[in-house]
Amino acid sequence: MYYIVSLFLFFTAISPPLSLSSVSSSAPDRFLKSFHHHSAPQEFIEVGHPLPSSPDPVTPSCSLTLLRHSFANTINKPPFSVPYSPPSDCARPWTRVILEFHATCKGEQYDRIVGLWLGGSELLRTSTAEPTKSGIFWRVHKDVTRYSSLLAQSNLNATMMLENVVNDVYTGVYHVNCTLFFYQGKAVRVPSILSSHDLGTKLGFESDKYYDPPADLVIPISGDGRKGHWFRIGSPLDLPFKKVKFPRNAYRAVLELYVSFHGNDEFWYSNPPNSYIKTNNLPTSRGNGSYREVFVTIDGKFIASEFPLPVIFTGGINPLLWEPVVAIGAFNLPSYDMELTPFLGLVLDGKKHEIGFGVNDAISFWLVNANLHIWLDHSSSKVQSRSSVYHYPNLSIHRAEAFRLLDGRFEIEAKRRTKFVGWVKSSLGNLTTAVLRQFRVQNSIRFEKEGTHKWVNQKVKVTRKVEVRNDVHNLISRVTVRRRYPLNMVTSTIPGSKKDTYLLVTNISHFIREKCMGAFESSTANSQVSDGWMEVKDHSVLSGEGKTKQSYSYRDKVTCFNRDTAARNGQLISDTSKFCASSF
Repeated sequence: MYYIVSLFLFFTAISPPLSLSSVSSSAPDRFLKSFHHHSAPQEFIEVGHPLPSSPDPVTPSCSLTLLRHSFANTINKPPFSVPYSPPSDCARPWTRVILEFHATCKGEQYDRIVGLWLGGSELLRTSTAEPTKSGIFWRVHKDVTRYSSLLAQSNLNATMMLENVVNDVYTGVYHVNCTLFFYQGKAVRVPSILSSHDLGTKLGFESDKYYDPPADLVIPISGDGRKGHWFRIGSPLDLPFKKVKFPRNAYRAVLELYVSFHGNDEFWYSNPPNSYIKTNNLPTSRGNGSYREVFVTIDGKFIASEFPLPVIFTGGINPLLWEPVVAIGAFNLPSYDMELTPFLGLVLDGKKHEIGFGVNDAISFWLVNANLHIWLDHSSSKVQSRSSVYHYPNLSIHRAEAFRLLDGRFEIEAKRRTKFVGWVKSSLGNLTTAVLRQFRVQNSIRFEKEGTHKWVNQKVKVTRKVEVRNDVHNLISRVTVRRRYPLNMVTSTIPGSKKDTYLLVTNISHFIREKCMGAFESSTANSQVSDGWMEVKDHSVLSGEGKTKQSYSYRDKVTCFNRDTAARNGQLISDTSKFCASSF
């Protein structure tokens, strides 16, 4: 995935491989495909839950074009920005707001990262599909109801960053249209204000959850917007931050984190340690091992961290695998919710406080920013709060490596368990919020046959629990979210049929399972298996085959939804879906 900084970086990034060993050491990689031809523009899809999440169609009360623009040669240019005001024909309150991102492209082009912000707060992190000569198009639907207080404001700017290169070789122009659909009247089932759950998002992640009601304020924790509102992190020493003044009548706060990874860290989960690269004198900068953890601080104090989902963009590893069904999360990257209510005792003093970010072991580069969702006590100008428990132990991590020349094995196992507790006394009562989170990460990388065969196996388990109790310790709410997302990848490099070419055989399996337990229970499972081969010269795919099968299911106490798809050599060969009565 390219987020282009300069033409120098762009052209050096696609220089030809020096040898099979150097190719395999940097694999997986990004590629440009151009040989599939269709008679008409083709639709690309990311498999997930349709929105609105109901088997019965719901007509929006009104719609509003957020922005429309064609992104041609936009490299090193400021993001596109237009003024925003809410629709005049259907005022707030809204029971639901849906964002539609629609894009078309035709010609030759790499995939690109895209950010969409409103008033500096990110609404969507997405990426583009690689086009064909006959053209492609795709749509992304995202529930943005949680941003209602932001969407109700006037005199804001809607901003999109999509850096693209258009010249005699790369001809694809991305034509983008973003529309907001507003719904009134019919109530949408949402959880209690003191609980949360996932309402059938694409991934099963917490990215699209919202609360009843949505937050009173959405404050951007982001950059100045001159090159997009994201912060750029290129090393563990990069610790960007923004100063924020919290309203003194805030009784709840949730930080929504957006993150994506690019350049030498696009495939961070497959990076070998630096010792392997140095010993074998390999011409690659994709090192620092395969452990990455994104963390958040307040005034330099660690408060939360996240182990991100390894999203594969459409030009990554083997682009023939991602047409027309893209990899999990490629069109709608997840965001990650971090409950900050236990820390309100540190920030409700009327002063500005620094909210900062970092990525352990990062290399260039990561794009990170966040939205701060705040709920206000309208019956008081000031609430009382205190943080009572802060348990953030050092990361427990074990690394092992054993290699001889280009063959060897590298393993990482890491885990951490945190607990934060704090109370807030407001017109809702004296409520104590406890946040417990634990994760375990296991990553194994193996090289064989002089480094030309590579296996990557990663297992991630995350458990997050939020409990709220009153002043006599009675349980008011408890929500537990358990997530697992293993990834397996095998790549094999052999000489090609022509001079200066090579064959790359790939097999990838990715699985996400999430279960939410509380006032509203749900479970999501998303499984994708892909395999294929391609003949490559430089970074251009000359020929090859690819197939992908995906199975998605969502279930709660009321409804369930299932969808199964299969794609082969650029064609969707089967696609079945159905709503059903739940037996949860």
